[in-house]
Amino acid sequence: MIHFFYLACLFTVTDSPFSKRFGAPIKTNDRPIIGVLAQDVFNATPQRNAYIAASYVKFLESAGARVIPVMINKTEDEYKRLFKSINGVLFPGGGVSLKSSKYSKTATIFYRLALEANSKGDYFPVWGTCLGLEMLTLLTSGESLLSHTNTKGVALPLNFTDDVRDGRLFKEFPEELLKSLATERLTVNSHQWSITTENFAKSEKLKSFYRVLSTNSDGQNEFVSTMEAYNFPIYATQWHPEKNVFEWGLPYIPHSGRAIEIGFYTAHFFISEARKSFHSFCSVEEERKALIYNYKPEYTGKLSAFEQMYYFD
Repeated sequence: MIHFFYLACLFTVTDSPFSKRFGAPIKTNDRPIIGVLAQDVFNATPQRNAYIAASYVKFLESAGARVIPVMINKTEDEYKRLFKSINGVLFPGGGVSLKSSKYSKTATIFYRLALEANSKGDYFPVWGTCLGLEMLTLLTSGESLLSHTNTKGVALPLNFTDDVRDGRLFKEFPEELLKSLATERLTVNSHQWSITTENFAKSEKLKSFYRVLSTNSDGQNEFVSTMEAYNFPIYATQWHPEKNVFEWGLPYIPHSGRAIEIGFYTAHFFISEARKSFHSFCSVEEERKALIYNYKPEYTGKLSAFEQMYYFD
């Protein structure tokens, strides 16, 4: 484990091999649009077959992006057209199956499209939160390597690994914020399944694809809590950066100043990656029709862990 007081100087002196491969674009896209993957509703009813927690939308908007919902009932051709119109995709947390849900089937398509595009120099970032991280481990390894952990509702400090010095995700975080991340309970964990460091190390596909930036433990099992791909703009956290800022219904969610900063710096990093993508809709009219502004979130704080949710047919 790397101590927090070394982090700032390590970040400032280390070049990323990723940047050498892809290079820095001369211009940036100042109107990025991110697709947020919807997911299946348990006990679905008419007009309420899929949902997106509004906190993910606000998280992205807080860093200067617009959002479109990625519906889970489209054809592969429709997803291909959508992929060419957006500048990144977020796989959110949730509780659906990683093998049989429409969420997993749609995520599989976008993951494959992202790998193909980035391999050809067409920059397209992917972010996975909680279930999204778990989905990425399955997609990359081709097998389920998750283990049950006692992490359903707890905030934890991050145990930074030595590899964080070569990483990109935390590179622009202020030194004091990194110190807080390493010593305070600021990252929200709301999951029952994790990729343990033991299982991660046993998978050659995962080891060669992802750099582990931080780990955590439930007291018995150490698990991967932050990771990024070595050679692709693919990032994932087992913790929830959006909850600190936008969710208020659970007592273990921290809302301190440092906790809020984590949400904003994390969002800023991902959107800065999305600004390197130059996909766009064919017309302004088509873009406007796709934006999540066309849907109204519902207040669901009395019934669920989310303050607001978008529902879709």
